[in-house]
Amino acid sequence: MNEALTLVPPAFVVLTAAVIAFFASRRVAHAVGFVATLVTVPWIWALRSSPDAYVETAFIGFDVVLFNVDEFSVLMGLIFGGFGAAGVLYAAYSGASARTTAYALSYVGSSFGAVFAGDWLTLVFFWEIMAVTSTFLVWNYGGKAVRAGYRYALLHGLGGSLLMFAVILHYVQTGMTTFLYTGEGIAPGLPQLIAALGIGVNVGFIGLHAWIPDTYPRPHIAASVFLCAFTTKTGVYAMYRAFPEGNVAIAYMGGAMAVYGVVFALLQKDMRRLLSYHIQAQVGYMIAGIGVGTAFAAAGAMGHLFNNILYKGLLFMCAGVIIYRTGENNLKHLGGLWKVMPFTFVAFVIAALSITAFPGFNGFISKGIVVDAAEYQFEQNLVLGYDVLWWLLMIGGVGTFMSFIKFGYYAFFHGESEYEVRDANLGQRVSMAGAAAACVFFGVFFGAFFDILPTFEPLAHPYSTSHILKGLGLATAGVIGFYATKRALDRVHGAPDVDAAYNPAVFYGTRGVVHGTTEGFAAIDRGVVRLAKSFVWAVNEPREAVESAVPARYADAYSDRVGSTPGETGTRIGIGESVLVVSGVLVVVLYVVL
Repeated sequence: MNEALTLVPPAFVVLTAAVIAFFASRRVAHAVGFVATLVTVPWIWALRSSPDAYVETAFIGFDVVLFNVDEFSVLMGLIFGGFGAAGVLYAAYSGASARTTAYALSYVGSSFGAVFAGDWLTLVFFWEIMAVTSTFLVWNYGGKAVRAGYRYALLHGLGGSLLMFAVILHYVQTGMTTFLYTGEGIAPGLPQLIAALGIGVNVGFIGLHAWIPDTYPRPHIAASVFLCAFTTKTGVYAMYRAFPEGNVAIAYMGGAMAVYGVVFALLQKDMRRLLSYHIQAQVGYMIAGIGVGTAFAAAGAMGHLFNNILYKGLLFMCAGVIIYRTGENNLKHLGGLWKVMPFTFVAFVIAALSITAFPGFNGFISKGIVVDAAEYQFEQNLVLGYDVLWWLLMIGGVGTFMSFIKFGYYAFFHGESEYEVRDANLGQRVSMAGAAAACVFFGVFFGAFFDILPTFEPLAHPYSTSHILKGLGLATAGVIGFYATKRALDRVHGAPDVDAAYNPAVFYGTRGVVHGTTEGFAAIDRGVVRLAKSFVWAVNEPREAVESAVPARYADAYSDRVGSTPGETGTRIGIGESVLVVSGVLVVVLYVVL
C-alpha cells in the first residue's frame, strides 16, 4: 500500500490541480484545489510508517531523487497540505479568481516538490519553479504589485542562482548531488558560504530581507495568505539540509533577524507590512535553532516552522478579513472593530497569543524548545558566546508582544468604529477556525505535537515553572514596553529600510544597463553598415578612394601612373581588378582575425 503511495509524488497531484484550475470556472477551480491539497495530509500521514522510502532515477548522468520520505519532509508535507487546503478555502470566500488560485496551487505544488526532494538538483529545480509561480501570483493582482513582483523576481533569481552555483561547487568537491544516503550538508568552505547566501534570500537574512515587507502587502489578500507560508519556510528546510550540524554564524544571524524584524514591525502601521516584518523575526528563531546544530535545536526549529505557518497564516487571514470588509490597510484609520467583528477579534487574539509564545498556545511550546537549546549551549559552555544569542531571542520575544499589543489596540480597541461592516463570512470562518483550533490544540496537547516532530529528547517539561514564569515575564515586559513607547510609536509610520537604497539602484541600474546595451549594439550596427558602404564604394571607385586617402603631394604621381590628371574622376576599374582588391582585403582581414 505504502509503495503505491510513493509512485506519484504529492507535488505532481497539486501541480495537476493547478493546471485544471487555470482553465476551469471559479467554483471548479477552488473545489479541485481544496481536494487536491487536503488529500495530501492523510496521504503523507500514511507514509510516516515507511521512513526512507524514495523514488530515484537518473537525469543526464546525475542521480535524482524525486520523492524522499523522512521525518523532516513528512513534517513539512503535513503542514503544507493542511494549510494549503485552508488557504484555498479562504481564497474561495475572499473573492480570489480562478487564476489567482491556480497560481497559488502551482506555488504550493512546487513547494511540495522542494521539501520532498532527495537531491540538490531536484530541490533547486522546484526552488526555481516556486520563485516563478509566486511571482505570477503577485503580478496577477496588477497595480503596485507588478513593480514589487519585479523586484521579488530579481532577488529570488539571484538567490536561486547562488544556490545552484553552490550545488555545482559541492558536486565538484564531493562528486555527489544527493543527500538521501549520507545526510550530509553542502560541502564546507566556499560551497557552504554561497549556499548560505542563496538560501538567505529566501529566509530573509538581514540585508536580503526587504522583499518580504515590500511584496507581501501588495497582492490580493488571499495571495498574501499563501505567500506568508511557503517561501521562507521552504528556505528554512533547505537551510537545515545544507547545515544539518549547525553553524555558529547562522545561529547569530537568526538571533539578529529576531530583533531586527520586531524593531521594524513596531514602526509599521500597514497591517500586512507589520506582519511581514514578523515573518523575518519568527524565521530568525528557526534559523537560530538550525545554527545551534543539535538534534534538540533542529527539532525545535522545524516545530516552530510548523506552528508559525498556523498562527502567521491566521494573522494574515484576520488582516485580510479586515481589509476585505473595510478596504483599509492602515491601523491608524481603524479601531473599535471588536464590536462589529467579534469572530475575527477572537481569532486574532488566539493567533497573537500563539506568536508571542504565551503559555497554553503552540508558539509557547516550539519557541521554548529553541530558546532552551540556546540556553543549554550557553550553560554547558559548548560554544562561547551563546549567551548573546539567548539574549537576542529574549529581546525578540519582548518586541513580539509589543507589536501585537499595538496591532490589537489600534485595530480592535482604539476609539470607536467608523465602519458598519459584517464579520468574516462562512468560508473565511471555517478556514480561520481550523488554524485557530490547531494553535490551541498543539499548545495544550503538546504530546501530539512532539509525535510529529523529528526525534528528540526534551530538556525539560514544556510547562515547567521556569518556562511559565519566563513566558509571563516576556508578556509583562511587552505590555510595559508598549505603553512606555506608545506615544512615540503613534507618531511613526514606517522607517526606511535597506530597500530604500537598493530598489532605486537596481531600477536605474537595470535601466542603464539595458539602455547602454541597446545603444551599444545600435552603434556597432551603424559602424558596420558605414564600413560596408565605404568598402563597396572603394571597390567601385578606387581612384576617388585613393585620392581621398592619399596626401595631396602624392596625388600627381598616382595620377600619372594611372594615366589621368589630378582631380579627374576617372573610369571604373574592371571586374578583374575589383576581384583582386577584394581578395587582398579579405586576406588581410583573415590574417588579423586568425
